[in-house]
Amino acid sequence: MTSPADSYDPLTPVPQTRRAFAMGDAFSLWFSLGIGLLVLQAGAFLVPGLSLPHALAAIVLGSILGVVLLAAAGVVGADTGLSAIGNLRPALGVRGAAVPAALNALQLTGWGAFEIIAMREAADALAKQTFGVSNPILWTLLFGVLATALAVMGPVSFVRRFLRAWGLWLLLAGAAWLTWRLLADHDLGALMARAGTGEMSFGAGVDLVVAMPLSWLPLIADYTRFGRSPGAMFRGSAAGYLLANVWFFALGACYALASGGGEGMLLTALAATGCGVALLLILIDETDNTFADIHSAAVSTATLVRARPARLALAYGAACTLIALFAPLARYEGFLLLIGSVFAPLFGVLLTDHFVVRRRRIEADAIALVGGAYWFTGGFSLRGLAAWAIGIAAYQAVSRLEPGLGATLPAVAAAAAAYLALTTSPPRRS
Repeated sequence: MTSPADSYDPLTPVPQTRRAFAMGDAFSLWFSLGIGLLVLQAGAFLVPGLSLPHALAAIVLGSILGVVLLAAAGVVGADTGLSAIGNLRPALGVRGAAVPAALNALQLTGWGAFEIIAMREAADALAKQTFGVSNPILWTLLFGVLATALAVMGPVSFVRRFLRAWGLWLLLAGAAWLTWRLLADHDLGALMARAGTGEMSFGAGVDLVVAMPLSWLPLIADYTRFGRSPGAMFRGSAAGYLLANVWFFALGACYALASGGGEGMLLTALAATGCGVALLLILIDETDNTFADIHSAAVSTATLVRARPARLALAYGAACTLIALFAPLARYEGFLLLIGSVFAPLFGVLLTDHFVVRRRRIEADAIALVGGAYWFTGGFSLRGLAAWAIGIAAYQAVSRLEPGLGATLPAVAAAAAAYLALTTSPPRRS
Protein backbone atom coordinates (compact mmCIF):
# COMPACT_ATOMS: atom_id res chain seq x y z
CA MET A 1 0.00 0.00 0.00
CA THR A 2 1.43 3.38 -0.98
CA SER A 3 1.47 6.36 1.35
CA PRO A 4 0.12 9.79 0.38
CA ALA A 5 3.70 11.02 0.06
CA ASP A 6 4.21 8.45 -2.73
CA SER A 7 0.72 8.74 -4.25
CA TYR A 8 0.61 12.45 -5.07
CA ASP A 9 2.74 13.81 -7.83
CA PRO A 10 3.49 17.53 -7.22
CA LEU A 11 2.36 18.38 -10.77
CA THR A 12 -0.87 16.33 -10.69
CA PRO A 13 -3.93 17.93 -9.04
CA VAL A 14 -5.07 16.15 -5.89
CA PRO A 15 -8.50 14.61 -6.69
CA GLN A 16 -11.42 15.85 -4.65
CA THR A 17 -11.88 12.40 -3.12
CA ARG A 18 -8.42 12.62 -1.53
CA ARG A 19 -8.83 16.15 -0.15
CA ALA A 20 -9.16 15.43 3.55
CA PHE A 21 -8.34 18.77 5.20
CA ALA A 22 -11.11 20.87 6.74
CA MET A 23 -10.67 24.28 8.39
CA GLY A 24 -9.77 22.68 11.72
CA ASP A 25 -6.99 20.70 10.08
CA ALA A 26 -5.56 23.87 8.50
CA PHE A 27 -5.77 25.69 11.84
CA SER A 28 -4.01 22.85 13.68
CA LEU A 29 -1.23 22.55 11.11
CA TRP A 30 -0.46 26.26 10.81
CA PHE A 31 -0.83 26.98 14.52
CA SER A 32 1.65 24.17 15.07
CA LEU A 33 4.04 25.46 12.39
CA GLY A 34 3.76 29.01 13.74
CA ILE A 35 4.96 27.88 17.17
CA GLY A 36 8.62 27.08 17.57
CA LEU A 37 11.92 27.75 19.24
CA LEU A 38 13.14 29.71 16.21
CA VAL A 39 10.12 32.01 16.55
CA LEU A 40 11.01 32.62 20.19
CA GLN A 41 14.60 33.38 19.21
CA ALA A 42 13.46 35.69 16.40
CA GLY A 43 11.33 37.56 18.92
CA ALA A 44 14.42 37.96 21.08
CA PHE A 45 16.17 39.80 18.23
CA LEU A 46 13.65 42.66 18.47
CA VAL A 47 14.78 43.73 21.95
CA PRO A 48 16.42 45.74 23.39
CA GLY A 49 16.86 47.50 20.02
CA LEU A 50 13.12 48.24 20.18
CA SER A 51 11.26 48.95 23.39
CA LEU A 52 8.80 46.21 24.30
CA PRO A 53 5.69 48.26 23.29
CA HIS A 54 7.27 49.05 19.90
CA ALA A 55 8.34 45.40 19.50
CA LEU A 56 4.78 44.22 20.20
CA ALA A 57 3.39 46.69 17.66
CA ALA A 58 5.90 45.44 15.06
CA ILE A 59 4.92 41.86 15.88
CA VAL A 60 1.20 42.50 15.33
CA LEU A 61 1.67 44.54 12.14
CA GLY A 62 4.28 42.21 10.63
CA SER A 63 2.24 39.12 11.49
CA ILE A 64 -0.93 40.47 9.85
CA LEU A 65 0.94 41.46 6.70
CA GLY A 66 2.78 38.15 6.41
CA VAL A 67 -0.21 35.96 7.27
CA VAL A 68 -2.50 37.58 4.68
CA LEU A 69 0.07 36.86 1.95
CA LEU A 70 0.64 33.36 3.31
CA ALA A 71 -3.04 32.43 3.46
CA ALA A 72 -3.65 33.86 -0.02
CA ALA A 73 -0.88 31.62 -1.37
CA GLY A 74 -2.64 28.75 0.36
CA VAL A 75 -5.84 29.52 -1.56
CA VAL A 76 -3.92 29.04 -4.81
CA GLY A 77 -3.04 25.49 -3.76
CA ALA A 78 -6.64 24.75 -2.78
CA ASP A 79 -7.89 26.15 -6.11
CA THR A 80 -5.57 24.06 -8.27
CA GLY A 81 -4.73 21.01 -6.16
CA LEU A 82 -1.09 21.46 -7.20
CA SER A 83 2.10 21.85 -5.19
CA ALA A 84 3.55 25.29 -4.47
CA ILE A 85 6.17 25.03 -7.22
CA GLY A 86 3.62 23.59 -9.64
CA ASN A 87 1.50 26.69 -9.16
CA LEU A 88 4.42 28.88 -10.28
CA ARG A 89 4.63 27.29 -13.72
CA PRO A 90 1.89 29.37 -15.39
CA ALA A 91 3.60 32.63 -14.32
CA LEU A 92 7.24 31.62 -14.79
CA GLY A 93 7.09 28.75 -17.31
CA VAL A 94 8.02 25.10 -16.95
CA ARG A 95 11.74 25.75 -16.97
CA GLY A 96 11.42 29.14 -15.34
CA ALA A 97 9.76 27.53 -12.31
CA ALA A 98 12.84 25.34 -11.91
CA VAL A 99 14.69 28.39 -10.53
CA PRO A 100 12.50 28.86 -7.43
CA ALA A 101 12.24 25.06 -7.09
CA ALA A 102 16.01 24.79 -6.68
CA LEU A 103 16.16 27.86 -4.40
CA ASN A 104 13.31 26.51 -2.31
CA ALA A 105 14.96 23.12 -1.84
CA LEU A 106 18.18 24.88 -0.84
CA GLN A 107 16.56 27.23 1.68
CA LEU A 108 14.38 24.48 3.16
CA THR A 109 17.48 22.36 3.73
CA GLY A 110 18.94 25.29 5.63
CA TRP A 111 15.73 25.77 7.60
CA GLY A 112 15.58 22.06 8.42
CA ALA A 113 19.14 22.15 9.73
CA PHE A 114 18.37 25.28 11.78
CA GLU A 115 15.34 23.58 13.33
CA ILE A 116 17.35 20.50 14.29
CA ILE A 117 20.07 22.72 15.80
CA ALA A 118 17.48 24.71 17.76
CA MET A 119 15.91 21.51 19.12
CA ARG A 120 19.33 20.11 19.99
CA GLU A 121 20.35 23.25 21.88
CA ALA A 122 17.04 23.38 23.75
CA ALA A 123 17.11 19.68 24.67
CA ASP A 124 20.72 19.95 25.79
CA ALA A 125 19.93 23.00 27.92
CA LEU A 126 17.01 21.14 29.49
CA ALA A 127 19.16 18.04 30.14
CA LYS A 128 21.88 20.16 31.76
CA GLN A 129 19.32 21.97 33.89
CA THR A 130 17.60 18.76 35.04
CA PHE A 131 20.24 16.00 35.01
CA GLY A 132 23.56 17.79 34.61
CA VAL A 133 24.45 15.87 31.40
CA SER A 134 25.17 17.05 27.86
CA ASN A 135 25.18 15.09 24.59
CA PRO A 136 24.48 17.35 21.59
CA ILE A 137 25.38 14.69 18.99
CA LEU A 138 22.78 12.28 20.35
CA TRP A 139 20.08 14.97 20.33
CA THR A 140 20.96 15.95 16.75
CA LEU A 141 20.65 12.38 15.49
CA LEU A 142 17.45 11.75 17.47
CA PHE A 143 15.61 14.80 16.15
CA GLY A 144 16.90 14.32 12.61
CA VAL A 145 15.64 10.75 12.45
CA LEU A 146 12.27 11.65 13.99
CA ALA A 147 11.63 14.54 11.58
CA THR A 148 12.65 12.44 8.59
CA ALA A 149 10.27 9.65 9.58
CA LEU A 150 7.37 12.11 9.81
CA ALA A 151 8.25 13.58 6.40
CA VAL A 152 8.18 10.12 4.82
CA MET A 153 4.77 9.53 6.45
CA GLY A 154 3.27 12.48 4.54
CA PRO A 155 1.11 15.48 5.50
CA VAL A 156 -2.33 13.89 5.68
CA SER A 157 -1.24 11.16 8.07
CA PHE A 158 0.81 13.62 10.11
CA VAL A 159 -2.02 16.10 10.63
CA ARG A 160 -4.75 13.55 11.29
CA ARG A 161 -2.80 11.03 13.40
CA PHE A 162 -0.56 13.41 15.32
CA LEU A 163 -1.72 17.03 15.38
CA ARG A 164 -5.49 16.68 15.62
CA ALA A 165 -5.26 13.72 18.00
CA TRP A 166 -2.96 15.18 20.67
CA GLY A 167 -0.18 17.37 19.26
CA LEU A 168 -2.24 20.58 19.25
CA TRP A 169 -3.17 20.14 22.91
CA LEU A 170 0.49 19.72 23.85
CA LEU A 171 1.27 22.97 22.10
CA LEU A 172 -1.54 24.89 23.78
CA ALA A 173 -0.50 23.53 27.18
CA GLY A 174 3.13 24.51 26.64
CA ALA A 175 2.28 27.98 25.37
CA ALA A 176 -0.15 28.60 28.24
CA TRP A 177 2.44 27.47 30.80
CA LEU A 178 5.14 29.75 29.36
CA THR A 179 2.71 32.67 29.40
CA TRP A 180 1.59 32.04 32.96
CA ARG A 181 5.18 31.72 34.23
CA LEU A 182 6.12 34.95 32.47
CA LEU A 183 3.31 36.83 34.20
CA ALA A 184 3.98 35.15 37.56
CA ASP A 185 7.77 35.53 37.65
CA HIS A 186 8.35 38.90 35.98
CA ASP A 187 7.01 42.43 36.28
CA LEU A 188 5.51 42.99 32.83
CA GLY A 189 4.90 46.66 33.60
CA ALA A 190 8.59 47.20 34.32
CA LEU A 191 9.54 45.45 31.08
CA MET A 192 7.13 47.64 29.14
CA ALA A 193 8.64 50.76 30.71
CA ARG A 194 12.20 50.03 29.54
CA ALA A 195 13.41 52.23 26.70
CA GLY A 196 14.81 50.69 23.54
CA THR A 197 18.44 51.25 22.55
CA GLY A 198 17.51 52.32 19.02
CA GLU A 199 19.72 49.73 17.33
CA MET A 200 16.72 48.49 15.33
CA SER A 201 14.18 50.66 13.52
CA PHE A 202 10.47 49.90 13.67
CA GLY A 203 10.39 49.13 9.92
CA ALA A 204 13.28 46.69 10.26
CA GLY A 205 11.44 45.03 13.13
CA VAL A 206 8.32 44.61 10.99
CA ASP A 207 10.44 43.12 8.21
CA LEU A 208 12.00 40.64 10.63
CA VAL A 209 8.57 39.54 11.87
CA VAL A 210 7.10 39.31 8.38
CA ALA A 211 10.02 37.14 7.25
CA MET A 212 8.79 34.26 9.42
CA PRO A 213 5.39 33.70 7.74
CA LEU A 214 6.94 34.54 4.35
CA SER A 215 9.45 31.74 4.85
CA TRP A 216 6.46 29.36 4.51
CA LEU A 217 5.19 30.93 1.26
CA PRO A 218 7.06 28.49 -1.01
CA LEU A 219 5.43 25.47 0.64
CA ILE A 220 1.96 26.29 2.00
CA ALA A 221 0.27 24.99 -1.17
CA ASP A 222 1.96 21.62 -0.59
CA TYR A 223 -0.57 21.23 2.26
CA THR A 224 -3.60 23.32 1.26
CA ARG A 225 -3.81 21.30 -1.97
CA PHE A 226 -5.39 18.66 0.29
CA GLY A 227 -8.06 21.15 1.43
CA ARG A 228 -11.77 20.57 0.81
CA SER A 229 -12.43 24.25 0.01
CA PRO A 230 -10.28 27.36 -0.60
CA GLY A 231 -12.25 29.42 1.94
CA ALA A 232 -11.69 26.92 4.72
CA MET A 233 -7.98 26.79 3.93
CA PHE A 234 -7.69 30.59 4.01
CA ARG A 235 -9.53 30.98 7.32
CA GLY A 236 -7.88 28.04 9.05
CA SER A 237 -4.35 28.86 7.90
CA ALA A 238 -4.66 32.59 8.64
CA ALA A 239 -6.19 32.17 12.09
CA GLY A 240 -3.78 29.43 13.17
CA TYR A 241 -0.58 31.09 12.02
CA LEU A 242 -1.55 34.60 13.13
CA LEU A 243 -2.33 33.46 16.67
CA ALA A 244 0.87 31.42 16.94
CA ASN A 245 3.17 34.02 15.39
CA VAL A 246 1.97 36.90 17.57
CA TRP A 247 1.95 34.77 20.71
CA PHE A 248 5.44 33.32 20.35
CA PHE A 249 7.17 36.40 18.95
CA ALA A 250 5.82 38.27 21.97
CA LEU A 251 6.94 35.54 24.40
CA GLY A 252 10.42 35.54 22.85
CA ALA A 253 10.74 39.32 23.19
CA CYS A 254 9.48 39.31 26.79
CA TYR A 255 11.65 36.42 27.98
CA ALA A 256 14.73 37.82 26.24
CA LEU A 257 14.25 41.22 27.87
CA ALA A 258 13.63 39.63 31.27
CA SER A 259 16.70 37.36 31.01
CA GLY A 260 19.06 40.11 29.90
CA GLY A 261 19.13 39.15 26.20
CA GLY A 262 21.29 36.71 24.30
CA GLU A 263 20.51 33.41 22.66
CA GLY A 264 21.99 31.24 25.41
CA MET A 265 20.34 33.30 28.14
CA LEU A 266 16.95 32.87 26.49
CA LEU A 267 17.26 29.07 26.32
CA THR A 268 18.52 28.91 29.90
CA ALA A 269 15.59 31.01 31.10
CA LEU A 270 13.10 28.83 29.23
CA ALA A 271 14.68 25.62 30.54
CA ALA A 272 14.45 26.93 34.09
CA THR A 273 10.81 27.98 33.73
CA GLY A 274 8.67 25.53 35.68
CA CYS A 275 11.39 22.85 35.55
CA GLY A 276 11.35 23.11 31.74
CA VAL A 277 7.86 21.61 31.38
CA ALA A 278 6.72 24.05 28.69
CA LEU A 279 10.01 23.86 26.84
CA LEU A 280 9.76 20.06 26.81
CA LEU A 281 6.25 20.15 25.34
CA ILE A 282 7.25 22.64 22.64
CA LEU A 283 10.39 20.65 21.93
CA ILE A 284 8.36 17.51 21.26
CA ASP A 285 6.18 19.34 18.76
CA GLU A 286 9.04 21.35 17.21
CA THR A 287 9.73 18.33 15.04
CA ASP A 288 6.75 19.26 12.87
CA ASN A 289 8.57 22.33 11.54
CA THR A 290 11.46 20.16 10.45
CA PHE A 291 9.00 17.66 8.98
CA ALA A 292 7.48 20.42 6.82
CA ASP A 293 10.91 21.63 5.66
CA ILE A 294 12.02 18.15 4.65
CA HIS A 295 8.71 17.16 3.02
CA SER A 296 8.43 20.33 0.94
CA ALA A 297 12.10 20.23 -0.08
CA ALA A 298 11.36 16.75 -1.42
CA VAL A 299 8.17 17.93 -3.18
CA SER A 300 10.01 20.86 -4.81
CA THR A 301 12.76 18.56 -6.03
CA ALA A 302 10.18 16.10 -7.37
CA THR A 303 9.17 18.79 -9.89
CA LEU A 304 12.73 18.66 -11.26
CA VAL A 305 13.58 14.95 -11.18
CA ARG A 306 11.63 11.73 -11.55
CA ALA A 307 11.62 10.47 -8.00
CA ARG A 308 9.03 9.85 -5.31
CA PRO A 309 8.80 12.54 -2.60
CA ALA A 310 9.14 9.91 0.14
CA ARG A 311 12.53 8.75 -1.19
CA LEU A 312 13.71 12.32 -1.64
CA ALA A 313 12.61 13.07 1.93
CA LEU A 314 15.04 10.44 3.19
CA ALA A 315 17.89 12.18 1.35
CA TYR A 316 16.93 15.64 2.59
CA GLY A 317 16.49 14.41 6.14
CA ALA A 318 20.01 12.99 6.08
CA ALA A 319 21.38 16.24 4.60
CA CYS A 320 19.69 18.41 7.25
CA THR A 321 21.01 16.18 10.02
CA LEU A 322 24.57 16.25 8.68
CA ILE A 323 24.50 20.03 8.37
CA ALA A 324 23.17 20.31 11.91
CA LEU A 325 26.03 18.16 13.20
CA PHE A 326 28.68 20.55 11.89
CA ALA A 327 27.02 24.01 11.65
CA PRO A 328 26.91 26.27 14.73
CA LEU A 329 23.67 28.05 15.62
CA ALA A 330 24.55 31.65 14.75
CA ARG A 331 22.26 34.66 14.51
CA TYR A 332 20.09 34.01 11.48
CA GLU A 333 18.43 37.43 11.19
CA GLY A 334 20.20 38.03 7.85
CA PHE A 335 19.03 34.61 6.63
CA LEU A 336 15.40 35.49 7.38
CA LEU A 337 15.66 38.84 5.60
CA LEU A 338 17.37 37.24 2.58
CA ILE A 339 14.47 34.78 2.25
CA GLY A 340 12.01 37.66 2.36
CA SER A 341 13.90 39.53 -0.35
CA VAL A 342 13.68 36.56 -2.75
CA PHE A 343 10.33 34.92 -2.09
CA ALA A 344 8.11 37.88 -1.15
CA PRO A 345 8.29 39.46 -4.63
CA LEU A 346 8.01 36.02 -6.25
CA PHE A 347 4.66 35.49 -4.61
CA GLY A 348 3.65 39.02 -5.51
CA VAL A 349 3.93 37.72 -9.09
CA LEU A 350 2.09 34.47 -8.29
CA LEU A 351 -0.82 36.12 -6.48
CA THR A 352 -1.24 38.73 -9.20
CA ASP A 353 -1.18 36.06 -11.90
CA HIS A 354 -3.66 33.80 -10.12
CA PHE A 355 -6.14 36.29 -8.67
CA VAL A 356 -5.98 39.20 -11.13
CA VAL A 357 -4.81 37.89 -14.51
CA ARG A 358 -6.42 34.44 -14.41
CA ARG A 359 -9.17 35.26 -11.91
CA ARG A 360 -8.58 31.93 -10.16
CA ARG A 361 -9.14 29.92 -13.36
CA ILE A 362 -6.31 27.68 -14.50
CA GLU A 363 -5.87 24.71 -16.83
CA ALA A 364 -4.24 22.48 -14.25
CA ASP A 365 -3.81 19.49 -16.56
CA ALA A 366 -1.70 21.57 -18.94
CA ILE A 367 0.80 22.62 -16.28
CA ALA A 368 2.81 19.40 -16.52
CA LEU A 369 3.28 19.82 -20.28
CA VAL A 370 6.11 21.61 -22.03
CA GLY A 371 5.09 21.82 -25.68
CA GLY A 372 2.04 23.58 -27.14
CA ALA A 373 0.49 24.09 -23.71
CA TYR A 374 2.69 27.15 -23.19
CA TRP A 375 2.48 30.60 -24.70
CA PHE A 376 6.15 31.41 -24.11
CA THR A 377 9.31 30.15 -25.77
CA GLY A 378 11.37 27.30 -24.40
CA GLY A 379 9.43 26.98 -21.17
CA PHE A 380 10.44 30.43 -19.83
CA SER A 381 8.09 33.34 -19.17
CA LEU A 382 10.27 36.41 -19.48
CA ARG A 383 7.55 38.67 -18.12
CA GLY A 384 7.21 36.60 -14.94
CA LEU A 385 10.95 36.30 -14.40
CA ALA A 386 11.46 40.01 -15.14
CA ALA A 387 8.74 41.04 -12.66
CA TRP A 388 10.32 38.80 -10.03
CA ALA A 389 13.73 40.40 -10.63
CA ILE A 390 12.20 43.89 -10.36
CA GLY A 391 10.65 42.95 -7.02
CA ILE A 392 13.98 41.65 -5.66
CA ALA A 393 15.72 44.85 -6.84
CA ALA A 394 13.04 46.95 -5.14
CA TYR A 395 13.53 45.04 -1.88
CA GLN A 396 17.29 45.54 -1.92
CA ALA A 397 17.01 49.20 -2.88
CA VAL A 398 14.51 50.05 -0.13
CA SER A 399 16.40 48.07 2.52
CA ARG A 400 19.62 49.93 1.69
CA LEU A 401 18.33 53.44 0.98
CA GLU A 402 15.44 53.58 3.46
CA PRO A 403 16.04 50.80 6.01
CA GLY A 404 13.60 52.32 8.47
CA LEU A 405 10.72 52.04 6.01
CA GLY A 406 10.55 48.27 5.66
CA ALA A 407 11.12 46.63 2.28
CA THR A 408 8.65 43.74 2.17
CA LEU A 409 5.47 45.54 1.13
CA PRO A 410 7.21 47.76 -1.48
CA ALA A 411 8.87 44.67 -3.00
CA VAL A 412 5.59 42.76 -3.26
CA ALA A 413 3.85 45.81 -4.75
CA ALA A 414 6.69 46.42 -7.23
CA ALA A 415 6.66 42.82 -8.45
CA ALA A 416 2.85 42.80 -8.76
CA ALA A 417 2.79 46.12 -10.62
CA ALA A 418 5.59 45.04 -12.95
CA TYR A 419 3.80 41.78 -13.78
CA LEU A 420 0.56 43.59 -14.52
CA ALA A 421 2.38 46.10 -16.71
CA LEU A 422 4.15 43.33 -18.64
CA THR A 423 0.96 41.28 -19.03
CA THR A 424 -0.71 43.28 -21.77
CA SER A 425 -3.16 40.51 -22.66
CA PRO A 426 -4.28 37.27 -21.02
CA PRO A 427 -2.40 34.16 -22.19
CA ARG A 428 -4.01 32.29 -25.06
CA ARG A 429 -5.40 28.84 -24.38
CA SER A 430 -3.56 25.79 -25.55
